Parts: sequence; C-alpha cells; structure tokens
Amino acid sequence: MDEKMSFGENLQCLRKQRDITQEQLAEQLEVSRQSVSKWESGASYPEMEKLLQICSLFNCNMDTLMQGDVSKSFAEDVHGYDKFQNWFSKMITGGTAILLFGISVMMFLNGLGFNEVFAVAAFFGLLIVAVMMFIVAGLQYDQFQQKHPLVEDFYSEEEKDLSYRKFTVRIAAGVGMILIDVLYLIVANGILEGQVGLDAVLVERCESLMMGAFMLILTAAVAILVYGGMQKSKTDVKEYNKEKNKTPEQKKRAELNGKICGCIMLLATIIFLVWGLMFDGFKIAWIAYAVGGILCGIASVILSKESE
Repeated sequence: MDEKMSFGENLQCLRKQRDITQEQLAEQLEVSRQSVSKWESGASYPEMEKLLQICSLFNCNMDTLMQGDVSKSFAEDVHGYDKFQNWFSKMITGGTAILLFGISVMMFLNGLGFNEVFAVAAFFGLLIVAVMMFIVAGLQYDQFQQKHPLVEDFYSEEEKDLSYRKFTVRIAAGVGMILIDVLYLIVANGILEGQVGLDAVLVERCESLMMGAFMLILTAAVAILVYGGMQKSKTDVKEYNKEKNKTPEQKKRAELNGKICGCIMLLATIIFLVWGLMFDGFKIAWIAYAVGGILCGIASVILSKESE
C-alpha cells in the first residue's frame, strides 16, 4: 500500500526541493509567512484558489498534493547523465573549434610568409587532434548509451526553460558574429582592392591574413552555435531514450548515414591533398571540407526524413 503524506508535509517537501523559504513562497502566493507556516504544520489549510496556485507553481496535481507523496515525483540523475552530456558537448565543440582553427592557422602562416608545406602540416596536426577528440567522444557516448539505454527525465520545467533561454541567446550571438564576420570580409576586401600599386605577393599575403581573421571569428561563432545546440538538446531526455531504442530500419539508416559521411569526408581529404599538391591550391582547398560538411548534413536530413 502506498504511503501517504499530509498536505503540510507535501508542501514543505515541495518548497525545500525548490530551495525557497517560507517567506519567498508566501510572497509568490501573496499571503503572509505565518499562513505558510500554519499550512505546513497542519494548523490550517489554504483556500481553493491558493491550492490551485500551489499546484501550478510546483507542477503537481491536486490529489498528490492533498493525499499523496510528492517526493516520489522527484527524479534524480542517478546515472550522471548531465555531467556526461556536459563533457560530451565540450568535446564535440572543442573538436569542431580546433578543426576550424586549423584552417585559420594555415591562412595566417601563409600570410606571414611561412613555407606552404609547414602551414599545411600545422593544419593537419590540428585536424588529427580534432579527429581524435571526435573518436573518443563518439566511443564514450556509445558506451554510455549501452550502459544506460533509458534515462529518467529528471530536469525540472524551470531548468528546461533556463536551458532554452540560454539557447536563444547563444544562437543569436553566433548568428550575429557570423553576420559581422561577413561584413568584415566585405569591408576588408574593399579596402584591399582600393590599394593600387601593391606587389602581387604582398596582396596575396594580405588576402591570406584577411581570410585567417575571418576563419578565426567564424570558429568562435560556430563553437557558440554547436555548444548552444548541444546544451539545449541534452535536456530532451525523451529524444535520448528514443535515439537508443531505434527500430531495425532506423538503425540501418543510421549506419548508412555514417558510411556516407565517412566516404564524403575521405573524398574531401583526397580533393584537399590533390588540389593543394598538384595545383598549388592549399589556400583555397580547405573549401572541400566545408562542402563535405554540407553534404553530410544534407544526407543526414534526407535519411532522417525517410526514416520518419
């Protein structure tokens, strides 16, 4: 038989779980602190209007509040889901940022007159670090899903609302930085084109430095967007549970998507090397990775739509 708690005990439990004082609760309900104290001690009961306010404030139903056990509704993060998702978000964001930063470094080195081979080697060094981070994060994520295929949704509505507010700010900041970055590129190009009589080599170096700065700002913007999106999606525990418990058809499509993206990025690497080594085009060959990323995104969208 289920254990029951009194209204006063339930109210006190809800208040402490939310970490608010009797004074703060009284202020939100527009009553005196003494009234809240009497309710919790069982000396009196609130009017129906206040009961409805309490139910709305703590997201609980009337039956549970009056004669149930509200403590049973407090889900806990027993698997360390939040901590793991925070780590995973940082790893993926870091890997993405390092990959884009590698392009920026290559542009800066070219602009400063370093040997092109050295610049490309620096890019590939950072690319290797990024790939290693993606592999470690991916394998750890898969292991976590294997050990915890189902996670109870322990996030409160307030935490989800806060996460969404942070998400909107990060998206706005990231998009704003990209627009400013594009404006910078337009202005910088205009200034450079207005300089007549400059040596061709000097112009080429200035263009590389300009693109390096462009990629540096873009790196920060993309990092903000990626981290913001991942922090928002972590609170969607229902989607996490759904992702692990896919149908056989969905699993096949996920595997196919992984193979397609792997082939696309391998092809992008081949194009990058051939374009750079055979046609001396390392300064713009990085576009192959950008196009590869877009194609991977398109493939993912198409396969997910078909799966639905």
